[in-house]
Amino acid sequence: MNRFQGQVTAGDFATAIAQTESLMAEIEAENLSKEEIEKAIASLVQSKDSARGFFVAYLTSNRSAADNPSLEVINALRSSPRIVSELLVKNLAMSAAMAVTHRRNKDEEKARNSERVCRRSANLI
Repeated sequence: MNRFQGQVTAGDFATAIAQTESLMAEIEAENLSKEEIEKAIASLVQSKDSARGFFVAYLTSNRSAADNPSLEVINALRSSPRIVSELLVKNLAMSAAMAVTHRRNKDEEKARNSERVCRRSANLI
């Protein structure tokens, strides 16, 4: 039995970050079915706090899967359009602003990381 089956639930921010990081590792290792991926992510985005945690982990991840979201990820995000759309727009605006701020502060690494979050947010939108 897959360890995510029935265990990924809408919860608090910190728990959602940890669950998302673990989930992404399992996805990368190809240990989950498409249905399990969609169900797990859909569960995470049902509450604002856990959706925030999901996006923190997903959008800032060093894993390349976040650059090309699968149909399962997209379908899961569509399960909670009000929460997801609000958070994606906020992430897009905030990361774009932070990229400019970091560049003005001559911190190119942080600027690139913010640009990656901005690009990923725009791609999901």
